[in-house]
Amino acid sequence: MNEPIEIRIPEFIRNGLIFWIVIAIALISGVITSTYTVQAESQGVVLRFGKYLKTVEPGLRFKAPYGIDKVYVLPVRRQLKQEFGFATLGASNQNQFSEPRTRNREKSMVTRDLNAAEVEWIVQYRISDPRLYLFNVLDPEGTLRYVSESVMRTVVGDRTVDEVITIGRQEIEEEARDRLEALVNKYELGIGIDQIQLQNVNPPPPVQASFNEVNQAQQERERMINEANGEYNKEVPRSRGVADQKIQASEGYALKRVNEALGDVASFKSMLAEYKKAPEITRTRLYLESMKEVFPQMGKKIILDQEASHILPLLQLNDTAKGGIAQ
Repeated sequence: MNEPIEIRIPEFIRNGLIFWIVIAIALISGVITSTYTVQAESQGVVLRFGKYLKTVEPGLRFKAPYGIDKVYVLPVRRQLKQEFGFATLGASNQNQFSEPRTRNREKSMVTRDLNAAEVEWIVQYRISDPRLYLFNVLDPEGTLRYVSESVMRTVVGDRTVDEVITIGRQEIEEEARDRLEALVNKYELGIGIDQIQLQNVNPPPPVQASFNEVNQAQQERERMINEANGEYNKEVPRSRGVADQKIQASEGYALKRVNEALGDVASFKSMLAEYKKAPEITRTRLYLESMKEVFPQMGKKIILDQEASHILPLLQLNDTAKGGIAQ
């Protein structure tokens, strides 16, 4: 019966093989832990033994392996936002909105005239200084939420409910942004505020129906005022145009009458001068010219001599004027 052959590896070979395996594993682990990638819209903050070392730009980077260096990648070029009083589903930022019970508390505010209002708003911001963002404040985004709520309550509390809900929205956004930016810089959160936007601003549900009726009445009043102003702007220029037209026509007629009168005066003066030169001749000429204008308008006339018993022949002035023959 054949016995199995036992192959014995020398001790020094086995120890050497294990050594090289350990070396290979260490090298591979070192290569893996010494490389990292920073995305295009981010920056990397490198820590060495927990102490800040440097901030690196996007790309493939190398660091000390085996946990000596640790890297935090922050999206410094991405615009982030926080929502107050409401929540958008599917948000990747866990600090974007608060819990449902907290939302109701966040949006409930009191205005200067002691009216209640429900204000929803958005804060848009960026990470401006990664070093301050990581090391200066324990929870910079949580701090931003508290500071933003405090600022908005202050700004809303300085205005009436009508300003908050209607005409003062833009002014509230601008003032809240300026105040929030000043506080963020004071606390050195490493955050830059881009914009604050008011979303839904409404009175509390129990009085919302009455408030809507008041708004509708005000809108109806504004509409009627605008319509009246439109009619005024239409009728007044038209009336002024008609008045100007009549004034110009009157002035034209007056000028015409004056010119005609001046012409008549000049004609009379010229005739008077001729009359003075030869009164009898001029008087006869004027008489004949007047009869020439009068007779055609009289129609057919029969002229009788007082001493004659026969009808005199009549000169047909109408026919003569029309090219006829006198009889």
